[in-house]
Amino acid sequence: MHYAYLLACADGTYYAGYTTDPRRRVDEHNDEVGAKYTRGRTPVELVHVERFDSRSAAMSREYELKQLSHDAKARLAAGTDVAAVLDHDDRERG
Repeated sequence: MHYAYLLACADGTYYAGYTTDPRRRVDEHNDEVGAKYTRGRTPVELVHVERFDSRSAAMSREYELKQLSHDAKARLAAGTDVAAVLDHDDRERG
């Protein structure tokens, strides 16, 4: 699986990214070994995640997320149940 995700940073900004493992990637960001943008903006919180079958689809969505305004990202984050998405994926993997 491939994922596009949105993080809420400690300074009130958002960061959009792509990964194959959202939990690991959030840990990397919080350990300040993730993207340069999130270093110094920790802790970060996963506030939105979408699953895709292909890398290209996830990366296209990542680009779309990056283009959204701050307010649009906040609305998207408010409407997402991240735990439900990740728990569903855990059950599918067995």
